[in-house]
Amino acid sequence: MTQPQLLIDTDPGVDDALAILMAHAHADVAALTVAAGNVGLDHTVRNACRLVDVVKSATPVFPGCATPLVRMPEEDAAFVHGQDGFGDVGYPEPVTKPRDEHAALALLRLTRERPGELTLVALGPLTNLALAVRLDPTLPERVKRLVIMGGAVTGQGNTGRVPAEFNIGFDPEAAQVVFEAFPMFDLVDWEATVRHAFDDSLLDAWLAAGDARAELFGKIFQVARAFNARHERRGFIAADALAMAVALDPAMITRAQTRHVAIELDGRLTRGATVVDWQRRLGHAPNARIVLDVDSGRFGAMIARALGA
Repeated sequence: MTQPQLLIDTDPGVDDALAILMAHAHADVAALTVAAGNVGLDHTVRNACRLVDVVKSATPVFPGCATPLVRMPEEDAAFVHGQDGFGDVGYPEPVTKPRDEHAALALLRLTRERPGELTLVALGPLTNLALAVRLDPTLPERVKRLVIMGGAVTGQGNTGRVPAEFNIGFDPEAAQVVFEAFPMFDLVDWEATVRHAFDDSLLDAWLAAGDARAELFGKIFQVARAFNARHERRGFIAADALAMAVALDPAMITRAQTRHVAIELDGRLTRGATVVDWQRRLGHAPNARIVLDVDSGRFGAMIARALGA
């Protein structure tokens, strides 16, 4: 069977790291395009290069947008991922170096070179993708499939603005540009990732049985794991990994609903909220397949393989 062909837009980040390890274990990865999000762009680019080193790949890394499209963010996620996004382990500079081409331009070029071949997996704020769409509105026509990790479809987000999820809340305008531009995409939201959390004991078993990839992930996850324990988040929430699993194996989806989804751009408390027309009241064409449940066994097996377990 031919492996999936992926183009990954990301902001590594601990959960992005696991997703990127999964991608390299199960697919061909055309490139990593990188934005600021979990931490600043210098850190996210460095972390992407570090991951390419670990998997011993030639995957190119393209730096992108250092800020959102319109407003500066009110928060990043360094308090979860560490100040460098990788648990402040203190890794040396990676051998892999980023390319000179901007991420948005790389997204356009790669999809022109391989029209209809690449599944685009968006794991962070959608700034790079929104900029690419504004530069070339025909981009969605060349993407085989778009999978987005973002949103909180019933308003149970994970940011200071209660309904908003981090990736969407970091750059709501970019998210709205992308949601309007693509006629259909798969949406893996924060609430779905919480429902599909794994027991901590299972993660420990994977880490113990794994190779150098498991060693890296175990180290960089320590700050996030301590944060989860302090905030009584139960289990191992593998957010970006779930979106990656859906991108790699769409047959693992066991329940989904197709609806129109938009982003709230105003509101002191609601900016960045994911607004779903559940009852189809507005008459807009559906633009998102909202992933509600997946086969957890298949998902876990993909993580285990990505860690070398």
